Amino acid sequence: LSLLGGVMGWIFSRKWGGFKSTLGKSIGMFSLGLLAQFLGQVLYNYYIFVLGVDEPYPSIGDASYFASVIFYIYGVWYLAKVSGVKNSLKSLNGKLKAIAIPTIILLSSYLLLLKDYELDFSNKIILFLDFGFPIGQAIYVSIAFMALFISKDILGGMMRKPIMLLIIALIFQYVADFAFSYQFSINPESTYVGDFLDYLYCAAYFF
Repeated sequence: LSLLGGVMGWIFSRKWGGFKSTLGKSIGMFSLGLLAQFLGQVLYNYYIFVLGVDEPYPSIGDASYFASVIFYIYGVWYLAKVSGVKNSLKSLNGKLKAIAIPTIILLSSYLLLLKDYELDFSNKIILFLDFGFPIGQAIYVSIAFMALFISKDILGGMMRKPIMLLIIALIFQYVADFAFSYQFSINPESTYVGDFLDYLYCAAYFF
């Protein structure tokens, strides 16, 4: 699904002007994010089934997964610009939401995922990824929520539903990543192929 979505998204982004238009850039970035997710899956499967590494973390596959987070941040930022967030932020209500939404999401991520985290500077790559993933994901979903709540009265016409669907997809992706990180932090052995987490990822890619 992530491969199909990435390829089709890239084709559709060109129909919207590609990187010459803001919406084209947004769709293009989401497409690159999906392709990065797909590459991460391929690399992880290679480590597990070919090289026989049970837990390949950290690995080059995580670099691909982290790249998808960066692409999603750029994608949702361009989407927010299309949605009219810039104009909404001029009002006091918009400014308050712009402060409150990221604060709540970042605080929630910290309390549930990083509160009892023991810092180990001997492996800086793991330290970077353990903090980078939840923070990066919190950033893109914060911008998505801002686009959803701040710009809901601005969006209109034929673009309203597609943009809302993209925002919902990002929220699903965040929930899937958050649930995986939380479950893995509690009991890594409890995750398995075909579990509820895989269903969440499947739904996120589909949206």
